[in-house]
Amino acid sequence: MYYFTFDDARTVAEYTHGIRLPMAPFLGVVAVEPLGDDEVSAIVSGPYGGNLVLRDLGVGSHLFLPVQKPGGRIWIGDVHALQGDGVVDQTAIETAAENLEIRYDLHKNVLLSGPLGETQDAWIVIGFAASLDDALVSCLRDLIRWLATAAQITRPEAYALASMAVSFRVTQYANQTGSAYTSIPPKAVHAVIPKTAFPAEVRDRIGQWLRP
Repeated sequence: MYYFTFDDARTVAEYTHGIRLPMAPFLGVVAVEPLGDDEVSAIVSGPYGGNLVLRDLGVGSHLFLPVQKPGGRIWIGDVHALQGDGVVDQTAIETAAENLEIRYDLHKNVLLSGPLGETQDAWIVIGFAASLDDALVSCLRDLIRWLATAAQITRPEAYALASMAVSFRVTQYANQTGSAYTSIPPKAVHAVIPKTAFPAEVRDRIGQWLRP
């Protein structure tokens, strides 16, 4: 275990050998309550959200989740001060949040199949599976379905665009089979779709689809 020291402004953490790490805080877990009555581990993720550990979801970002039960029953947690894509060593710089502000909006008739992130520069689709290969395929298929619907382009056009302009990144690789956890989080891959690839009218069309 390693304890980090933050500067007074809490913007930089000191690591070993003089390494200094600029902070980029975000919530690791954001979820609505999943379908069914079975208990679900907080480290597991899926269509309802959960342990997404997606570092792009920092200040000013948006996360869209398909409501699974009446009332949504949203839960959050697992604050990270800094994390890289992949979470290869199982954890990030774990911390606590003060003065956390989150806005919740309900958008009806938005047919999402899973979590969708949005930043100022991109839309982000996430795919989950037991292996990275299958997670990438899941992510790609969800991307094609969503982009074809929201942007009103054909699925072959969305597929080709994914190869030309979309970046697929490892969200979570951490292998926790040897840990004390009773559940194993799925592998996850996220696709970063740059907004600059689209003309203003298509960006507006996607925005109106997400916020009818």
